[in-house]
Amino acid sequence: MTPQPTELRGASADRVRVALRDGDPLPGGRGFAGLLADPLDREGPVLVRDVLGREPLFVEAAALDAETEADPTAPGAWSFDRTDLADPASVPAGSVVSASGTERVWRLPDPGPATDRDTALSAVDNAVSAALDDLTSSARPAGNDGSGGGADGDGGLAVAFSGGVDSGLVAAAVPEAPCYVAGFEGSHDVSAARDAASAMERDLRVVEITHEDLRRGVRAVAAATGRRNPMDVAIAVPLYLTAEAAAADGFDRLAVGQGADELFGGYSKVVDPAEDPRVDADTVRGARTETVRTLPDQLERDVLALRAAGVEPVTPLLDDRVVAAALALPDDLLVGGDERKVALRRVAAGRVPESVHAADKKAVQYGTYVSRELDRLARRAGYKRRMDDHVGTYVEALCSEEKPAGEGRS
Repeated sequence: MTPQPTELRGASADRVRVALRDGDPLPGGRGFAGLLADPLDREGPVLVRDVLGREPLFVEAAALDAETEADPTAPGAWSFDRTDLADPASVPAGSVVSASGTERVWRLPDPGPATDRDTALSAVDNAVSAALDDLTSSARPAGNDGSGGGADGDGGLAVAFSGGVDSGLVAAAVPEAPCYVAGFEGSHDVSAARDAASAMERDLRVVEITHEDLRRGVRAVAAATGRRNPMDVAIAVPLYLTAEAAAADGFDRLAVGQGADELFGGYSKVVDPAEDPRVDADTVRGARTETVRTLPDQLERDVLALRAAGVEPVTPLLDDRVVAAALALPDDLLVGGDERKVALRRVAAGRVPESVHAADKKAVQYGTYVSRELDRLARRAGYKRRMDDHVGTYVEALCSEEKPAGEGRS
């Protein structure tokens, strides 16, 4: 019998086979997912998704029900795109799915904090350098005609740029790639990106969001991700509109700084976790671990939104080498006083201007004013703040067949 073809994204079949055999959660690369036709020490094909869920993967929900006796690995029962399926369910990160059921096979390492601060910082520096070197070597030059396409007409790399240390590091590795930022006029992210691009002497292309863009982006993101809650939508819409503009200019890949906040302690809730009700942990490292565990859900949303806009995301700061080095950081290289992402800022110090590596960053939904303007549109359409979840109700109406009553107003 001819073996079923292997269909994997993000890694070779050989690398995934060995990782599965050895239980290695970080085998190299930036994640993987798909069908592994002939795994070692297992009978029949399996679906796999890496430990951080960096590649989305879906299966028909009925195929996960043991009582149906359906084979989730059969053609048409799974897809990288949820819209291909009638009732898509996410393959859990770190899992293997087969006709026998779902099994969690990879878990994040818990190496404990490095005892030597200099060694830990050097490990992060080396890992980030290697990941960014890979990005540099894979970047295709922009076309001579200024269209943004590669020199051979097959696209190229652009950078999503908010002016913070994460996107600054990524942009510094590919100095010929144009930077893109999306936001409403006067927003923090647009202003910060302009300042950072000027300091780095970079080409910045500003995508000024309008209310019509916001409505259109909400619908597109909801369709691609299956999510309509205001938080997910407000986070994904700026990414979608940034990627859409880059794709329109001829780029087929968008480098992003995703993962840095989670891995390196970028959230305010990790600063004093014992006093912060948003986390269960009472240590900085424990709170950081909680945020890392949110990555599979976040990355699924972001990757689907970016692909729907016409680009393939590139995530150097989610490289396995960076993940491993970050997980070993002690508390004081995650948070120092009010400073967050201490280790990453130290690594960035030699690569970007001080104003960039020291910059504070707002959450994208607030820094772009998308949350604010989504609330404004909801109220203009008659969904007042006194209502329960007035923005969510507006988003539901916006994504339905009938437009909200006030949608025609700008």
